[in-house]
Amino acid sequence: MMNGFINLSVLILGFAGIVAVSPAMAHSEKHTQPSAAVIKEQKDWGIAGDREQITRTIEIGMSDQMRFSPDQLEVKQGETIRFVHRNAGNMMHEFVLGTQADLDAHAAMMVKFPGMEHDEPYMAHVAPGQDAEIIWTFNRAGEFEFACLIAGHYQAGMVGKIRVLAE
Repeated sequence: MMNGFINLSVLILGFAGIVAVSPAMAHSEKHTQPSAAVIKEQKDWGIAGDREQITRTIEIGMSDQMRFSPDQLEVKQGETIRFVHRNAGNMMHEFVLGTQADLDAHAAMMVKFPGMEHDEPYMAHVAPGQDAEIIWTFNRAGEFEFACLIAGHYQAGMVGKIRVLAE
C-alpha cells in the first residue's frame, strides 16, 4: 500500500512540474538551447546534415516586418548547408524547412496551439537579437519552402523558397 502511495505521489508531482511551465515559455526556451543529439529522418526536402559535411553557409535575416532576407535560395542536390539565422527583430521568429503542404499543416496547428513544443532538425527558433543555426543536407531535388510558423507570422507572409537543383 505504501509503495502505491509513493508512486502516486511521484506521478502527481511530475504532472505538477509539467503544468507549472507555461507553454509559450517552454516553446521559446526549448528552441534557444542546442540539442544534444540530432535525430536524422529522411524528409522530402532532405535530411539533417553533419558539421563535417558543410559545403557552405547561408545567412538568413529575420525581421519584425515579417520577412526573411534573402527569401529565395538556390542550392545543389547533395549540398550540406549551414543556415545561420539572425533575428534583428524584437519578437521571437522561427525558420522551418518543408513542403508547402507540411508548412500549411504545421501553421494551422500553431494557430490552434501557439505554445506547442516541437524540436526538429529542420527548424530553428530565434529569440530577439539572437542567432541560431541549422545544418541540412539537400539530398533531393525540387522546390521547397521555409517559413516562420509562429501564429500570425506565416499569415503575414514570412515565407521563402528553396530551389534544389538536380545533380
